[in-house]
Amino acid sequence: MSAVLRPVPGVEPMREGDLRAVLEIEEGIYEFPWTLGNFRDSLRAGYACLVMREGKNLIGYAVLMLAAGEAHLLNLSIAVHWQRRGHGRGLLDNVVQVVREHKARFVSRGPPDQRSGPAPVHRLRLQADRRAAAATTPRARGARTRWCWRSNL
Repeated sequence: MSAVLRPVPGVEPMREGDLRAVLEIEEGIYEFPWTLGNFRDSLRAGYACLVMREGKNLIGYAVLMLAAGEAHLLNLSIAVHWQRRGHGRGLLDNVVQVVREHKARFVSRGPPDQRSGPAPVHRLRLQADRRAAAATTPRARGARTRWCWRSNL
């Protein structure tokens, strides 16, 4: 038996040069996608913007607003052909790490004026697992993998 080694996806801060690839993923999975301006504004506003890469492929991203002891997860998305491989969970783990580093106690799913209520950081992963398990169709699975964690700016 021989093992096939695969590159481990890495997570790093999003840069301006990533925006075209991010937008391509966004437009491929959402009916009403964020615009290039939304992502550019998030970067310029100092939001925690992360990208996930496997090798040279940008496969996902997250946008997180941190303020006043809270974190607002605005967008967490994985490209369609990379979904159902645990990448969303891996990216979410990195988001949780950023939240903890900033000592935020709660995470909400959207900006303060649109959120459905904060969740304690330790419950974030459990909610994500339940929502991912509830998805049934490819389109719904993609939408729920991004779980209402995304809001329109």
